[in-house]
Amino acid sequence: MYTEFKNEKLTDFSQEANRSAQLEALKLVRSRLGREYDLIIGGKRVKSRKRFNSINPADRSEIIGTFQGASAERAAEAVDAATRAFGEWRRFSAEHRADLLFRVAELLRGRRFEMNAWMMLEAGKPWGEADADTAEAIDFCEFYAREALRYAEPQPLVPLPGETNELRYLPLGAGAVIAPWNFPCAITLGMTAAAFVAGNTVVLKPSSDAPAVAALLMEILEEAGVPPGVVNFVTGSGGEAGEGVVKCARTRFVAFTGSKETGLHIVEEAARPRPGQVWIKRVIAEMGGKDFIIVDEDADLDDALDGVVSSAFGYQGQKCSACSRLILHEKVYADFVERLVERTARIRVGPASDPASGMGPVINEGALHRILKYVETGKREGKLVTGGSALEGNGFFMQPTVIIDVKPTATVAREEIFGPVLAVIRAGSFDEAVAIANDSEYGLTGAVYGTNQGRLERAKTECHVGNLYLNRKCTGAMVGVHPFGGFNMSGTNSKAGGRDYLMHFTQAKVISEKTFVSG
Repeated sequence: MYTEFKNEKLTDFSQEANRSAQLEALKLVRSRLGREYDLIIGGKRVKSRKRFNSINPADRSEIIGTFQGASAERAAEAVDAATRAFGEWRRFSAEHRADLLFRVAELLRGRRFEMNAWMMLEAGKPWGEADADTAEAIDFCEFYAREALRYAEPQPLVPLPGETNELRYLPLGAGAVIAPWNFPCAITLGMTAAAFVAGNTVVLKPSSDAPAVAALLMEILEEAGVPPGVVNFVTGSGGEAGEGVVKCARTRFVAFTGSKETGLHIVEEAARPRPGQVWIKRVIAEMGGKDFIIVDEDADLDDALDGVVSSAFGYQGQKCSACSRLILHEKVYADFVERLVERTARIRVGPASDPASGMGPVINEGALHRILKYVETGKREGKLVTGGSALEGNGFFMQPTVIIDVKPTATVAREEIFGPVLAVIRAGSFDEAVAIANDSEYGLTGAVYGTNQGRLERAKTECHVGNLYLNRKCTGAMVGVHPFGGFNMSGTNSKAGGRDYLMHFTQAKVISEKTFVSG
């Protein structure tokens, strides 16, 4: 009997012991930078002709590691290895698979500070953000292991005299997990763990901006005893390795987190049957958002300010749930903007490995240039009141930026920027604020601050997002508490960290047996 699921506690870095442990882990990881990592296909280490480097976004001269650039043919080999492993893995009991996942969680707990350090250096995650990422990954393991056991239990069916009936959830087969860089531990492990604990096998293709984090996860999976071929590790570009896995006829499903453009491309390619393919590929996709926070006229402005700043600039605004549209009731507009500018200007930008940094670097040079281009557009569409520039140094540092007096139809109010840029929009009434919030092709997260209970109840019904928060920030979904996934162009509403999630990695089979009465 397993204990009831509880969320992993975040590390309190105000305690000297925790600060010292994290600093020691940073020293350890720095001593391991620059290594070369192989592909892992069917448990074997494999090299490719191409190589690429992962770098520290806070210091582009620092190489985190060198990785293999897998070709489409190598990716297909990994699918073949996963397909072979599936024949045996599917027969393992749910209890066995869950026990392995519990073991993964325990090993990750033991290397928590080390994992945090890899994310600080490779993905630019400040201390608190990195630790929350690791905690969420542990939560996914613990939650999905219990869910696998629940799915394996007898399922409720309406009884029928003269028959014995049962419903079983079966695994799909060999699939692809295409993971993002912004939650390189939690989302990468979460998608992978859900797939294999349900009885599937996996080709894991991490982002080329955070492959070292994924390599550490592979090390932990192997140490936990996950059999060879159950999870295969393929690094490389989306155009070669990613395309190779998605297009392969033997790929049964694709679990993806990333941009709308890439997600739609995967959906399109997965919908095309290839020669020899005997199934419709399933796609589980989370594709981003243009998330809002509404601050109503009667809101607690201090509380709202904390939520807005945290949601907009936590991890440099590089979350699909980040607040990028702030919709202010006109009665609080001037006062709130003044407070927002003052608070934003105080955010300290620096290397993520420095515990004093409130914001680290954006992920790469391309992201920095894209964000700066949006800022120039925003200057024409509204009024820049703080930030707006890149910072000097050898990293990809960007000032936290606020643009006010933005029209709801402006580019910076409609397109996902994925950086520390907040567009501020004035609303004449609560009705108008909700209309502005819903006027988007996305529908991932949103929040409403206010004390009018009638309006909050209306928001529950009328705000068209997958995750709506009242009087709290629009980021920070917790496994089991806030099943996560959105509407419209935000993805397939798969609800990661919820009771429905494993269903996406299974197919249901009903078995009916006529019973005979002797006599």
